Formats: sequence, C-alpha cells, structure tokens
Amino acid sequence: MGMGTSTFVIRWVNLLTMLLAVAVIIFGVWMSTHNDGCRRSLTFPVIALGGFIFLISIIGFLGACKRSVALLWIYLAVLLIVLIAILVFTVLAFIVTNNGSGHTNPGLRYKEYKLNDYSSWFLKQLNNTSNWIRLKSCLVKSEQCRKLSKKYKTIKQLKSAELTPIEAGCCRPPSECGYPAVNASYYDLSFHSISSNKDCKLYKNLRTIKCYNCDSCKAGVAQYMKTEWRLVAIFNVVLFVVLISSLLSTRFDSEQSFGLLNGLVQISNITFKDCQTTTVPKQF
Repeated sequence: MGMGTSTFVIRWVNLLTMLLAVAVIIFGVWMSTHNDGCRRSLTFPVIALGGFIFLISIIGFLGACKRSVALLWIYLAVLLIVLIAILVFTVLAFIVTNNGSGHTNPGLRYKEYKLNDYSSWFLKQLNNTSNWIRLKSCLVKSEQCRKLSKKYKTIKQLKSAELTPIEAGCCRPPSECGYPAVNASYYDLSFHSISSNKDCKLYKNLRTIKCYNCDSCKAGVAQYMKTEWRLVAIFNVVLFVVLISSLLSTRFDSEQSFGLLNGLVQISNITFKDCQTTTVPKQF
C-alpha cells in the first residue's frame, strides 16, 4: 500500500474516533434530557462509553505525535477491548429485549403490559426488593400519575390517549379489574372486582401508592427499558461497524507496509511530521 494511502488513513483515524466519541456523548445527553430523573441514570453508561472512546482516541493521537510505539499499541489494544465489550453488550441487549410486548384492550388506545411476558433477567431485576424500592421511590417523586388528571380532562380523552408504558402500568389499575374511572387519576374502588389479578387489590388512589406495587407497573418499567435498550443496541451496531472498520484499516495498512511493528513505527513517523509541519511527505 502506498505512502499516500498510509498518510490519509492514519491522519483521519483518530479524528474519526474523536468525532464518534462526541456523537456518543451527544446521544447520551439527548437521552438524558428526554427522560425524567427516574430513568436518567440509565443513560450514564452511554455517556461514559463516549468519554472512554474519546480518551483512547487521545492516547492514539499522542502516540502518533510523540512517535511512541507503546502508546499506539495501547491505543489498538484498548480499542479492541472496547469493540469486544460493545459487541457483547449489544448481543445481550438484543437477547434480553427479545420478549415482551403490550396487550390491546377494546375501547383503549394505549396498551397494557404483563410482567411475565418479559425475559427472566428483567424479572430478576424488577422483583429484587431493593431495586424496586429505589425505582418506586423515584417514580413517586416524578409525579407522572398526578399529572394525568391535568393532561386529560375527561374519561374519553384518557381512553383515546397514548399513555406511556409506565403511565399505563403504574398510574391505574389493570382494565380487567373493572374499576370505573372517575377521572384520569382516580378510580371507584367500591366496585367489587371479580378478577383474580392481585394488582386489583394492590391499587389505591393515594398519590404515594397508586399501582406502584403492582406487577403491571414493573411491566411498564420493563417495556420502557426494553425500548431504550433497543435504541442503544442499534446505535452500538453502527458504532461497532465504524470502529472495527477504523481498527482494521489501521492494522491492514500497517501490515501491508512493513509488518505490524514496523507499521506502527511508520505510523508514528508520518503523524509526527503532520503534527510538526504542513509539508506533504515525499511519496516513495
């Protein structure tokens, strides 16, 4: 492979990874700003991933500018580890989120969710007492349920609304309970339900109780997490393809020129010249 191609590849590979890192961080911040405080912590790993990729791209840049073969080896090794981690997480994310979907009910535009429809991993996490106490406390503080009566003034508006999975599962009793709705956030519990669903007995109109202890609420959280994880997994697929292309281009270019070790030295020399002067390297 010619020196011109080598110069082009090495000049842009670190810039590309930096731009990717910035894109990942922006994506994580966007997810964070479009969620309430309850679920915002779920976006922190995305932001951390972007920061980590940015850090290793700096290592690669410094290794090239300082002609440090050791730093370049670290850059390639860490980038490979990141790629493996992204691949493992993405595969697991698709497996975990493969199950579970909403159920439609006559006369309602929104769907209801059942906890047993989701993967065993979700069941384990959401049935863990300490995990659920923390999540429930956050859901109560978000006051999503209290806001429903302000968003939907009539029962007709409520039935035709596209409630989020958490609103549908945590703010109201399951439809099979048969409790008549007085308004969007209050139900007539004097009605004798014949349903065997335990959520019917757990639901209360109190702001701090609602259906937060119900399986339907846990199912709503599971559906939300499934949607978010799928979005992150798809983004990771794109990120993986671009990063692996950059890594393979660097390794292929190095091996074609002088073998891997000599290629790394060549990378250092080329990029060092680019850092020191704008003079175009001679073509051999």
